[in-house]
Amino acid sequence: MGQELNIAPLRSFVAVADAGGFQRAADVLHLTQGAISQHVRRLESAIGRRLVERSGRGFRFTDDGERLLTHARAILAVHDEALGSFSEKSAETVVIGSTEHAAAQLLPHLAASLDRSLPRHRIRFRIDRGTKLRDGFAAGRIDVALLLGPADDPRATVVGDLELTWYSARGWTPPEAGEPVPVVAFDNPCALRTRALETLSNHSVPAVIRAEAMQLAGVHAGVSAGLGVALMATLDQTPEGLAARTELPRADPIPLAMWSRHGLAPEVSRQVAAALRRLLAAPAVSQGSSRRLAIAQGA
Repeated sequence: MGQELNIAPLRSFVAVADAGGFQRAADVLHLTQGAISQHVRRLESAIGRRLVERSGRGFRFTDDGERLLTHARAILAVHDEALGSFSEKSAETVVIGSTEHAAAQLLPHLAASLDRSLPRHRIRFRIDRGTKLRDGFAAGRIDVALLLGPADDPRATVVGDLELTWYSARGWTPPEAGEPVPVVAFDNPCALRTRALETLSNHSVPAVIRAEAMQLAGVHAGVSAGLGVALMATLDQTPEGLAARTELPRADPIPLAMWSRHGLAPEVSRQVAAALRRLLAAPAVSQGSSRRLAIAQGA
């Protein structure tokens, strides 16, 4: 057999699935978007099948892509386990779970900070919906979970508040007085969806859900298409192609809580919490190099 499935392209392919996009995968792996795209093309050439295809403004995996994704995860697990078994002293792996929205801005900076402060630990990120992260945390598959909302639990520590902003397409026209405001929201359960509807209700502003999406890219696409407004936490970074809507009621900030599993080394918890507090305390400085969409928006 002349073709091979090399490790680097497989890792990029899995990162696209976990991060929810090519640019987000590039941020997580510290590569360019072009390099990620080239890796996917190499895999397509190796197996002779299309793995990814366009779907509206985003993308989706083909049936062959989904099949390869399953094999890729298994191959990478065996590969990494084999390498680790020959290490003189295997680094302890710390799994940090976060919603996909952290991938674009927060995770690259968090990863770089933890590489410096926890050099003897291998940091692995799990990017998923908030409900699945909670399940993974409860099952012990996730060491640290970044979740929206306050938490009355000894395992949780609030590391900062996220300012929330309403966004619309640049050419969007608000409804006439008395007409409901169309809202683009994440599927339930979602802390931002709840906060958006409660904020409008508390100010006697009628609202209607106009579009729903499971992923951040879908919410962004719905807002960009002019379907309505969305409440987002963007660390002072206006998403490309969108505009802030200051005429809508201001939403209260929402806390970001860091959940640490029982038995996790205290030093790990301290370093992760410290890195998050630094990033959230100075978003304009910490996130200045990022132009894309936002942080931990609680889907």
